Amino acid sequence: MPTASVRLDSVSKRFKTGVLALAETSLSVGEGEFVSILGPSGCGKSTILRLLSGLDSATSGQVFAPALEGGGAETAFVFQEPTLMPWATVFDNVWLPLRLKGVSRATAAPEVDAMLDHVGLAEFHRAFPAELSGGMKMRTSIARALVTRPRLLLMDEPFAALDEVTRTRLGADLLNWWAERGLAVVFVTHSVFEAAFLSQRVLVMSGRPGRVVHELVIDEPSPRSAGFRLTPRYQGFCRDLSAALEQSQ
Repeated sequence: MPTASVRLDSVSKRFKTGVLALAETSLSVGEGEFVSILGPSGCGKSTILRLLSGLDSATSGQVFAPALEGGGAETAFVFQEPTLMPWATVFDNVWLPLRLKGVSRATAAPEVDAMLDHVGLAEFHRAFPAELSGGMKMRTSIARALVTRPRLLLMDEPFAALDEVTRTRLGADLLNWWAERGLAVVFVTHSVFEAAFLSQRVLVMSGRPGRVVHELVIDEPSPRSAGFRLTPRYQGFCRDLSAALEQSQ
């Protein structure tokens, strides 16, 4: 495995309500690795992302991540909802993280324009979120995350609200962006089909309190074409993940 980009060592998380979300959870993600986290609702998948991003802290155990080592700018977070500013154009939404770092609009323009072109939104830089489809809003959100050139991209069910065609297309595009930029991705999903197609490794979590109970290596080279979904290997990976998920309940 590559050098670890993030790591959880025997991490537990108990909320103020008394709910134990994670119990003695350990995992690691290598530099440039694409890892998905799969598990039942409420098992702590999103909590792991919040711990890795520095948005929350562990009750016990140790968390190692760029955001906790003075490298907050090296981590980007894409949520299930695009969380765009409705009053701002696509350009201004993507510019936002650079603007917060003190980068002027003029200085940021070449990078923002290049990123919008990268995600297929070059012609929509003056559009407002209300004028975009669901898939285009998510592309804007991903562009906003990638424009900072992070080492680590955290994604919390980013395609869950999209139709199947858009979801499939964005998944294929995400793999291309990941390969081109060489960043580590931690991707939370409920879909065994999505996890099997996107990931190099899939971590399956138990029901609450969550912990990693199964790991599956998807040893299929990238880039992966749509045809991979039709192969016996892909179907086998999906069966294995489905069985692991059933046993984790």
